[in-house]
Amino acid sequence: MKRTSILMALNGLDIGGAETHVVELAKELTRKGYRIVVASAGGVYESELESCGIRHYRVPLNKRSFSEMLKSYFMLGKIIKKEKIDIVHAHARIPGFICGLLRRKLNFTFVSTAHWVFDAHGSLRYLTNWGTKVIAVSDDIKKYLIDNYNVDEKNIFVTINGIDTEKFSPVNTGSKIKKEFAIKDNENVLVYVSRMDEDRALAAEMIIKSAAELDKSIENLRIIIAGGGNVFDRLKAESDEINNKLSKNLIIMTGARTDINDIVACSKVFVGVSRAALEAMSSGKLVVLSGNEGYLGIFNEKIINKAMENNLCCRNCAETKADVLCRDIIYAFNNIGDEERQKLGEYGRNIIFKYYSVNKMANDCIKAYEAALADKKKYRVLMSGYYGFNNAGDDAILLSIYSNIKKLNKNIDVTVLANKPEITGKKYGVKMVDRLNVLSIIKAVKNCDLLLSGGGSLLQDRTSTRSLVYYLSIICLSKFFGKKVMLYANGIGPVIKPQNRKLVKKVVSEADLITLREEKSLEELRNMGVTNKNAIVTADPVFTLECVPKERSYAILKEIGIQGSPHLIGVSVRNWKNIDNFVEDLAGLCDNIIEKTGRKIVFISMQVPYDTYVSQKVMSKMRNKSYILKDGYTPTELMGVIGLMDMVISMRLHTLIFAANQRVPMLGFIYDPKIDYYLQLFDMPSGGDINVYDMNSAFTKVKDILDNRDVYVKKLEKTAGMMELKAEENVKYLLKLLQTDKRGRNIWKEK
Repeated sequence: MKRTSILMALNGLDIGGAETHVVELAKELTRKGYRIVVASAGGVYESELESCGIRHYRVPLNKRSFSEMLKSYFMLGKIIKKEKIDIVHAHARIPGFICGLLRRKLNFTFVSTAHWVFDAHGSLRYLTNWGTKVIAVSDDIKKYLIDNYNVDEKNIFVTINGIDTEKFSPVNTGSKIKKEFAIKDNENVLVYVSRMDEDRALAAEMIIKSAAELDKSIENLRIIIAGGGNVFDRLKAESDEINNKLSKNLIIMTGARTDINDIVACSKVFVGVSRAALEAMSSGKLVVLSGNEGYLGIFNEKIINKAMENNLCCRNCAETKADVLCRDIIYAFNNIGDEERQKLGEYGRNIIFKYYSVNKMANDCIKAYEAALADKKKYRVLMSGYYGFNNAGDDAILLSIYSNIKKLNKNIDVTVLANKPEITGKKYGVKMVDRLNVLSIIKAVKNCDLLLSGGGSLLQDRTSTRSLVYYLSIICLSKFFGKKVMLYANGIGPVIKPQNRKLVKKVVSEADLITLREEKSLEELRNMGVTNKNAIVTADPVFTLECVPKERSYAILKEIGIQGSPHLIGVSVRNWKNIDNFVEDLAGLCDNIIEKTGRKIVFISMQVPYDTYVSQKVMSKMRNKSYILKDGYTPTELMGVIGLMDMVISMRLHTLIFAANQRVPMLGFIYDPKIDYYLQLFDMPSGGDINVYDMNSAFTKVKDILDNRDVYVKKLEKTAGMMELKAEENVKYLLKLLQTDKRGRNIWKEK
């Protein structure tokens, strides 16, 4: 598989928040399987990138002169062609301007990140190009982009400065730095980290000017100032002068360094803003927020909201003043005890884990990349499945797939082959075509980019060969017209007849991508001789479906005659061969439950009217009153009601999945191997095969679930949460397939 290639273009790689942001982002995206190339004027982080296998090109992207920008234009163009770049991600004004010009010629996907606010006056406004999508590192920068550049809000993705919490950790004692600069264990170390540039080093300058006063007020003080830039030499000279006057090495100016984690680790108090402050928080340090943009003071829960609004940069906060900064530094050392300092450090680190992980930063960027890629083309997907037959399980599949596609990419146009298309389309708000109108089907196939077949158990002949042939014929028609085909979260089998197995093998082998909802389906395909390498086990899409609000769920219960919040047990049955004895015995089980546990029984019709007929048969044989959901409620409404229940008893697979989605324990009766598979997956009890069962044993299991419900809920939380994540992979694979050209066969071989 060709990995997506991304070029990160920025000014340079010396110490700075944006620079560190790019380094961490490049490393995390590399870990996630992307191929990253970086272009910049270079700096101290070059070796760190190259040690991670990330190629770096030196390009004078930090120069505003016409000749240097022209040079950068041609150099970047060659890099983009040579490296076959898919996405260019600019991280500063000059790289953004040059990449914007190149995009007209090379037609790559262009994304930028706004790390700071720029001067937008005069001609400088036209030196800025934000690309197709913009990533803002804070909400106030998002507002700045809208107000100053009229960037459409839907094209802005807000992210954070992701921090490597293992690299910046309280476990690090800073011993390496202490040894290098002869710092004793009893010394109080103040650390400041930033670029030493005119527009960044205000707090460093104030610390240096206040050094003598700080030294008088704080016992055994040492000050470390890390970073290089255009005012470093001046500040170093001032520091040396102070050290000479005091006859000791009070201020240590390190210059540009890459071991910032070790420098931060030896501090007792840290001063800084933005990424440097976040790294100190991750290291469990007491942080004083102070920078060129403003001042917030000692970081704690009182200022958390204000700090996060501006990405800890102190924009639109009080002005930074030397006397206030000096006062708070002295207070931090002398008035905050070790226990309180540790609590503040732990609070800051917890904030990092919650809001500022490197993984979240990378995922935010990936969302922007995928949206930008999708903007280049509006894809058309045709869905084929058992839709529009009043089957809540299959309609839940439809809603899940459709909503997941739209969440991931609104530019994907979806059309569905369905029964009663006008009624079903109006019910769910989805564009539908009659699944039996040959001319309409041919037109829909010709107009699509990809056929999505699924989900559910479409490829089986237990119900009929006719339905199997129907779904296979839609796949064949799509391949005839040269369309991509994806089997989406399918459950395969059982396919019993030998001729049908041969037919499935022949047709399915031509699919471009196959995702399956369980391992047994993959085994069944392999047993048929399907060797398609693009077959992946994911999960049923219904695990991602969201139900209606609780208010609507309670209203539905009221509609069927149940008031308040009673203890309920749902029962879901379907018609099957030789079911009469089972119906009578199930009625006895339901009566037993009502009489011995005090629960109410609610029958759930997953397919109207068929499940309603069977449910009413059971109800007619019961001694006690029961209730039924029979009026064709939507899947999200049924799931909402199930979410209010103590447990469910079910023959239907998607009733079990609805229950798992809502973390409601279950007991299953098996009419098909897929029911047994999912009961084992959820670690939930079986009442037995509908032909071989023991209702007394089933009642004992029901009683155990009710008595130990929390235990069963915990089992579901673990498994269902995992299945939800796997189910989300289906739509991501779909998008990748849409974005792959026709030569991209076997693109899923590598992951």
